[in-house]
Amino acid sequence: MSEMTPTATPERPSGLPAQSPPVDPAETAAVAKADAPRRLSWWRGDGGEGARRNLGLIGVLAVLIVIGILTRPDLYGDSNWVWDNILIILKLASVVGVVTVGMTFVIIGGGIDLSVGAIVALAGVWATTVATQSYGAGGMIFTALTVGLAVGLVNGVLISYGRLVPFIATLAMLVAARGLAAQISDKQTQVSNNPFINGIASNKLLGIPLLVYILAAVVAAGWVLLNRTTFGRRTVAVGGNPEAARLAGINVRRHTLLLYALSGLCCGIAAIMLTAQANSAQAAMANLYELDAIAAAIIGGTLLSGGRGTIIGSLLGVIIFSTITNLFAINGLSTEAQNMVKGGIIVAAVLVQQVQFRSLTQFLGRNRATTT
Repeated sequence: MSEMTPTATPERPSGLPAQSPPVDPAETAAVAKADAPRRLSWWRGDGGEGARRNLGLIGVLAVLIVIGILTRPDLYGDSNWVWDNILIILKLASVVGVVTVGMTFVIIGGGIDLSVGAIVALAGVWATTVATQSYGAGGMIFTALTVGLAVGLVNGVLISYGRLVPFIATLAMLVAARGLAAQISDKQTQVSNNPFINGIASNKLLGIPLLVYILAAVVAAGWVLLNRTTFGRRTVAVGGNPEAARLAGINVRRHTLLLYALSGLCCGIAAIMLTAQANSAQAAMANLYELDAIAAAIIGGTLLSGGRGTIIGSLLGVIIFSTITNLFAINGLSTEAQNMVKGGIIVAAVLVQQVQFRSLTQFLGRNRATTT
């Protein structure tokens, strides 16, 4: 009987890592279950801040509706009136909402635009001149969009390459654009005789005014541009830290120019919408729209210092202000009281932003001190 020689165990090369012990599936499941709450912690962190704010704005809308039901139960008891009133609120919000989309991009990018109301007036007046109306609806729309885009580009050039402070540049444009609109119209109201343009405000599709569809289209395009494109990511980067954005390879001047051009384009769209509502245009139209747009963006969570904001939040801010206006109207309250309430809401929103920003700064400071 031959002697059995033991099989030699091959030696593991010294460069290879040792084999890990087999993983227990039950242990893996327990770890995954323990990590589940941490995956949901985005709601309490920065990732869920926009969702929390939007839910808060929806809560404000719900409170306003409850106030309306309590103050005018005779109106809110009629379902047909409620639906018609919702459409009135959306139509009221449509023009300012389109302007607010452009304003939101500018503020997120670290700027401000005080000339949006004047741009709307200039584009509307220029589009309703006799010479422009002779080219039909296409000529009027093309003129309004071109004028809005051109004035926005001028703002962008003054701020980006002329190194002017946005507040000063757009304030000067506010005065200049109003003056040019008054010069073109000879301080008279110009009537729109085009049935297609006038029908934009009166015609409906599936029972919903065309103005609401235009607002929805602009908001959807703005949301995609901000959240799903490189342009949107660069906007946030430029507004958050322009120097870091420049070092990262972003052309900050050109991007700022494009932001103001986008704001001007939105003003051109709003000019056609507002002209359709009034069937006319004048140099005094869209008065204080800049304040309404800035206020709606702030209410929606856009940080005045730049680097943060959402299109949906700005839209909700516009709808809140339109609902307040409607609520005061159906209760027969004065415009002065309405403006005081709006002013209080703006101040409260800015104070909330400051408190949140200070809390975040203190938290990051404590975190940095702990790590070091």
